[in-house]
Amino acid sequence: QVCPGLRTPQVPIWLCSLCGRHGVLFSTNSLLLSYWRAERLFQLHFYNGQQEQSQPTHLTIDTHSHHWEKDQSEDASDPGKRHSPVEMAIRTRWAGATVSWNGTEPFF
Repeated sequence: QVCPGLRTPQVPIWLCSLCGRHGVLFSTNSLLLSYWRAERLFQLHFYNGQQEQSQPTHLTIDTHSHHWEKDQSEDASDPGKRHSPVEMAIRTRWAGATVSWNGTEPFF
């Protein structure tokens, strides 16, 4: 039998399988579970336990960014302009959100 704390976590947590590797996205903000306004601008932490992750990764998610603020010359087919699998996983929950890696080089 699963304990109630595991069925209803105190903080939001997502287990991810990205490109054949597993990782955890989580937030320490419990308001993300119950207060929709907390989803405007918030922090997520990403951990995958791989060697390329040399420091904690803190992502800033902005769900109210505007499509016209993006660079209009971006070409999604250009390999240098593609989004990381972590960002795409985040966008399955918050479509159109912008993800800032806060100075960390996207390693996934």
